[in-house]
Amino acid sequence: MTGKDPKPPADSEAPSGPAPLGGPEFVSLMAAVGPFEARPHVAIAVSGGADSLALCLLADGWARPRGGRVTALTVDHGLRPGSAAEALTAGRWLKARDVEHHVLRWRGPKPASGVQAAARAARYRLLGRWCREAGVLHLALAHHMGDQAETFLMRLGRGSGVDGLAAMSAIVEKPWARLIRPLLGVAKVRLEATLRVLGQDWIEDPSNRDPGFARTGARAALSGLAAAGLTADVLAETAGRMARARIALEDAAAALAATCCSVYPEGYARIDGPALAAAPAEVSLRVLGRVLASVGGGTHMPGREKLERLHDRLVGGGLGAGRTLGGCRVMGDAGGYLVCREDRDLPGPMAAVPGQRILWDGRFAIDFTGRADPGAGLRLAPLGRDGWTEIAARNPGAPMVPAAAGPSLPALFDGHGPVRVPHLNYRAAAGRPVGLEFASLRFAPPNTLSGTGFYLLN
Repeated sequence: MTGKDPKPPADSEAPSGPAPLGGPEFVSLMAAVGPFEARPHVAIAVSGGADSLALCLLADGWARPRGGRVTALTVDHGLRPGSAAEALTAGRWLKARDVEHHVLRWRGPKPASGVQAAARAARYRLLGRWCREAGVLHLALAHHMGDQAETFLMRLGRGSGVDGLAAMSAIVEKPWARLIRPLLGVAKVRLEATLRVLGQDWIEDPSNRDPGFARTGARAALSGLAAAGLTADVLAETAGRMARARIALEDAAAALAATCCSVYPEGYARIDGPALAAAPAEVSLRVLGRVLASVGGGTHMPGREKLERLHDRLVGGGLGAGRTLGGCRVMGDAGGYLVCREDRDLPGPMAAVPGQRILWDGRFAIDFTGRADPGAGLRLAPLGRDGWTEIAARNPGAPMVPAAAGPSLPALFDGHGPVRVPHLNYRAAAGRPVGLEFASLRFAPPNTLSGTGFYLLN
């Protein structure tokens, strides 16, 4: 690639068929998923297929005149005999164009079932780790109009609501980087045309033709639906309309959450019952789901049907002794509801190491400092009911934390019991040397009550 913004050939050179992507159009697509820092460094997930290679070369031509650069990242899942060779081929192509490239390998045993979901999780885990360690703020993905239409169709088949039918967001904020999808409005044939103009070959992934994969079936269904006028661009446009509805509902839910919910650093929440019941059902349902995802440390809200049943009990006054959902226990509280992490399926005891930084229970970001006595047998574990009872008896002046929330708090134990519970300001009596301390401890769930927002390319 040259150091200029990518652009299609002059009219005299333009081939017949789909127009290649480039020039001001691609610059506008990148602006829509910005902003970017000065001298932007963008990571590109590159499989070696036409979509991701086109995105990588276009982004390279976009970044260079801005004093920036791109880095291509190829995840080798090790699921097919030829995957390693394909990753090396992509690397050679990119090296010839002076584009930095890294292969990230998914090592270890592979599941016997649910392979696609596991591979996707591994892919994002590897890409996320690289971005975090390299300090890269943006990871670009090459999902295009056809992918958006297929996603819409698959979710329609599952009976999804507005959120699911909005399909893929153009921007997703992650703790380690921003996922950006600048090509959601671009047809695949235009990306292939772009590579032909650039003289760049690409790899056809045989798994894209595997009938055992749901997306392959959706792709085949799209071919049949096109005859009835349900083309990829029509379905993608419908997904865009669903996205606008989703954005409006998310804004309303964020406003309601700000007025009816309180989240505490100990990892529990309170909901104003009358305010929740007075809101439109679709909005209050979202708020309830967000609270459960946040307090429970889940990556997604609970399933729609279960969430609706719990919501109906809350607004109908039939909660009774309480209910559980999404790793949370929901119970009545003065004027509303208390939502706490269930004291089951919590992390098991683990060694506490100086300098260690972990996300414990998917909810608490913890850093340790100091020097542990090797003989102290220090370990990090949930406080538990016994620990809560012991501390409540010994330390009646401890901060007021609901008894239902106490057992799920992170605590440092030695061989005799809890020695440090920061949320309760608890320190074991002298005579039990620790040497290790919580340098920092904060509630940092993957989902917040306001959400990260859904973004639509205009």
